[in-house]
Amino acid sequence: MTDFQEQQPQQQPYYPPQPPYPPTRPITTEPGTTIWPSGGHVPPPVEPPVAATAAAAAAPGSRRRAKRGVGLLAAVAIAAAAVGGGTATLVQQLTADSPVTASSVVNGTNVSASSVGTVAGVAQAVSPSIVEISATSNSGQSTGSGVIITSDGEIVTNNHVISGASSISVQLSDGKKYAAEVVGTDPDKDLALIKLRGASGLKAATLGDSSGVKVGEEVVAIGSPEGLTGTVTSGIVSALDRDVTVAKDDDGGSRDQEQGQRYDPRQGWPFEFGGQQFNGDTGTSKTTYKAIQTDASLNPGNSGGALINMKGEIIGINSAMYSPSSSSGSSAGSVGLGFAIPIDAVKADLDSLRAGGDN
Repeated sequence: MTDFQEQQPQQQPYYPPQPPYPPTRPITTEPGTTIWPSGGHVPPPVEPPVAATAAAAAAPGSRRRAKRGVGLLAAVAIAAAAVGGGTATLVQQLTADSPVTASSVVNGTNVSASSVGTVAGVAQAVSPSIVEISATSNSGQSTGSGVIITSDGEIVTNNHVISGASSISVQLSDGKKYAAEVVGTDPDKDLALIKLRGASGLKAATLGDSSGVKVGEEVVAIGSPEGLTGTVTSGIVSALDRDVTVAKDDDGGSRDQEQGQRYDPRQGWPFEFGGQQFNGDTGTSKTTYKAIQTDASLNPGNSGGALINMKGEIIGINSAMYSPSSSSGSSAGSVGLGFAIPIDAVKADLDSLRAGGDN
C-alpha cells in the first residue's frame, strides 16, 4: 500500500462580472477644471446646493430629466468652487421659485421706486391731492387751485383766490365736486384754509421741508390754469428768498369793483417785485413775503396750487407769476417768472388758520 497525499483542487481567482457598459471617464477641458458627464459615476458634492435639491424634489414626474439637470448644476457648482461663489449664486437664482423684488414705494415719499426722480412719477403721485377752486362773489367767478392736506378735506390755497367769495366750489382730480367753506385766512401771508363739506378718504399731500431747497433743484408745478384741472409743468428753482409784494385783501381791487370787476386769479394776480408792478396795481393794502422763484410754467389759475420736489413733497404754494399783457389787454402765458410761498411758512401758520386766522 502506497502512501500518497490527496491533492486538493486549485481555487480559481474571482473576477467581477463585466459591467453592462464601459466606465465613463472624466473629461478634462482645461488644467484644473474637470466636468463629469451626467449618467456616469458622479462624485457626490460635499454640500449639495440647496436650491438644486429643492428643484429636483419639486418635479417627481420627470425624474430622469430632473436627475440630469441636477447633475449638470451640481457639476457647475463644483467647478465654480475653484473660481469663487458667483456661479453658485447663479445656480440658486436659476432654481429659485420666485424672483426677488424691490420695495414699491420709496420710504418717506409719495413716489414709487420705479418712478422716483421723474416728472411722470411725481405727477401720478401728487395729482390726486391738487384741486380746482371756483370762488363766486357779487362781481363774478374766479378760478384758482388748492392742496389737500387732510383726508377729511382741509385745503390750503392763496387768500386772494377766495377773498370776498360768497360761495366756494371745489373739484377733485377725479371730477367729483364739493362745496367748501372758509376756515381761516391770513392776508399777511396770502394764505387761506378751506374745508370740504362731507368729504372723507381723500389723498392728502406730503408737506416737505422748504429750508433744504436749493437753487437749480428740479421741481414740478400742478394746478388749474385757465380752469384746466390737473395741469402739470416742470422746471427748476431759479432763486430763493425773493421779496414778493401782493395785495393784502380786496382793497387792491376796490376801484375795479365799482365798475363791476374783480381781481381774477385767471388773469394774473398783481404783484410787485424790485420796486416794479406786474399784472396790475396791487392797491394800497399790501403784504410782502419771502418767495421761492421758479421757471416752472405758471399761468393764471395756478394760484394756490403746489410746487413739488422730485420726491413728491410739497415745498411751496404757488402764488404769483409774471404774465405780460397782449395787445388785446388779456393775459398772456408764462415767461418763466413764478413765485411760491415756502411750505415751512404754511406749516407754521396752520394752527392759526385752523383757529380762524384773521377771518
